[in-house]
Amino acid sequence: MHMKILVSEELHKAGMDLLRQSAEVDIRIGLTPKQLKEIISDYDGLVVRSQTKVTSAIIDMARKLQVIGRAGVGVDNIDVEAATRGGIMVINSPEANIVSTAEHTIAMLLALARHISSSCAQLQAGQWDRSVKGIQIRNKILGIIGMGRVGTEVAELALGLRMGVIAYDPMISESRTAQLGVEMVQLDDLISRADFITIHVPINSATKGLIGQKQLRLMKPTAMLINCARGGIVDEVALYEALENGIIAGAAVDVFSQEPAEDNILLKSKKVVATPHVAASTNEAEESASIDIAKQVTDVLNGKAPKSPVNIHSISSESWSIIIPYVQVGGTIGKIAAQIMEGQLISLSILYQGEIANENTSHVKAAILAGLLEPLIEERINIVNADMIASIRGIKVIEQKEISCENYTNLITVELKTSSELVQVAGSSLRGRTHIIKVNNFWFEIEPSGSYMLFTEHRDRPGMIGIVGTIIGNADINISQMQVSRGVQRGGGAMMVLCLDQPLTEDCHRQLQEVRDINRLLTVKLT
Repeated sequence: MHMKILVSEELHKAGMDLLRQSAEVDIRIGLTPKQLKEIISDYDGLVVRSQTKVTSAIIDMARKLQVIGRAGVGVDNIDVEAATRGGIMVINSPEANIVSTAEHTIAMLLALARHISSSCAQLQAGQWDRSVKGIQIRNKILGIIGMGRVGTEVAELALGLRMGVIAYDPMISESRTAQLGVEMVQLDDLISRADFITIHVPINSATKGLIGQKQLRLMKPTAMLINCARGGIVDEVALYEALENGIIAGAAVDVFSQEPAEDNILLKSKKVVATPHVAASTNEAEESASIDIAKQVTDVLNGKAPKSPVNIHSISSESWSIIIPYVQVGGTIGKIAAQIMEGQLISLSILYQGEIANENTSHVKAAILAGLLEPLIEERINIVNADMIASIRGIKVIEQKEISCENYTNLITVELKTSSELVQVAGSSLRGRTHIIKVNNFWFEIEPSGSYMLFTEHRDRPGMIGIVGTIIGNADINISQMQVSRGVQRGGGAMMVLCLDQPLTEDCHRQLQEVRDINRLLTVKLT
């Protein structure tokens, strides 16, 4: 069968040559969305990088399209859900730019430490100024936020430069990071201790604005911040103000909230080293990504399985009708468990009870891992890569299945063993909707709704519901649902679960913490 592939952005010659061996290839760079929409129906495959926006409107017109290949990691420029609905496979190349991005991070760090950009600019302007003093990076502390593939590579490079390395990433085992020689710490501890901080997490609802005014004020006045991950993770206005007011010493930025970034506020600061989103742009990375994505695209068009699928589904329609509600359950309980746990994750246990124990639960496991890891990794987790990603992070996954299930048709329980506690969250699908059934030793039957959930661990006594409700109500925060679960006896331990339409304000959180007999507050962001 004659196949046609559209390449809408520059792709290395090595990848183009591979594509041309299997199909007719058209290179159309700089297409407008309207132009792409008009011609996409002619193609079986589409290859993009980061600039082409593959929207649902374009996908709706792609009558022949079988595969969209992203020559790089992030797929935020592709409507993956629309592609899935249309039966179009989305694939990416997550490993090609690891070394390039890590090396660029270190280059930015050195440029900051030794004032490379400003010294070069002065010399080119005819100023010979040897009074500029940089700092050595040996024995300085590098704090890495996110120990995925790039973060790990940065750690190894920094250790080679004899820096001390600390990291924040609750979803990686301490045994794995101990092998690297990296100390795992909590986020605020990292921010306050590090001389340099580098970010290596994806942009999503959990990481947007992760570094804001509050976090910047925790940094040392001599500390410097590097972001070669994604724009939007750092509050750019807060960073600019922190730089100009001397709260921190410098920043290096490769990514921006809006790109191209000609008018970005950070470009007005002389304390910023900036590059135009080129951390992954080396000849070697582009060649590797092009070869990888070309091979995968041609594999899909020839009926073979790709190496890095983003949205693959390989399960019978009969089983899928049983499994699909529990994919959502798995993602939800994974997300909740990740946000209420403390310490470093050691192992993950998943218990499937009921009829679902007879089914292939790979998609549910992948959804649970996605819920756990979504804030920390850019790759889309699926049944193909779930085990590999868990293994890379040193996470031991144990699955158990029991046909019997008391009170429910199906029940899925996630148990996280961490360095400091054991956390359990169980869920089920009731009337086609996800419900939380158990949190640690407390039983509920509540549907997660709104954008946030609040869990209180407290002593069971009269008036607690009223006190909590009044404080939250006075903050003009709407409670969409609320349930309380307690032990057998009055006066023992209890847990209250509230679904909130808005996040708790700092003042509201403080007031709740001061309530007598409330031992712990746990906030979960659902969306």
